[in-house]
Amino acid sequence: MSENLNLVRSIYADWERGDFSRADWADPEIEFVMLDGPFPGKWPGMAGMAEGWREMLNAWNGYRVEAARYRTLDNERVLVLSTQTGHGKASGFDLGQMQTENATLFHIADGKVTRLVVYWDGGRALADLGLED
Repeated sequence: MSENLNLVRSIYADWERGDFSRADWADPEIEFVMLDGPFPGKWPGMAGMAEGWREMLNAWNGYRVEAARYRTLDNERVLVLSTQTGHGKASGFDLGQMQTENATLFHIADGKVTRLVVYWDGGRALADLGLED
């Protein structure tokens, strides 16, 4: 289990610096899902994940995500509760003013992320997973 947690921590180390370019951690057949927020959708495979991230990241200036809590759920899943910063390019909206945590659920097999689920509402992630705080 700690290998999966270490993998997720290494991904977040890049994301916290605003670097979303690395994808060596992803399975070629990854399923990328944004369940809520301004860009909900599902994208299959590496190209799909790149498209989904690009769509979301292009809407913000200075987008960063910072891990607040890591939770290993089982041998295949790690949940990260985090906060976001950045400003909307069109609206100027400041993500730092959001009062809720967001969450990312990593499904991992054989050292690769096979499914990545992004929740803009971390409370929804906890509820979906039966993990109410």
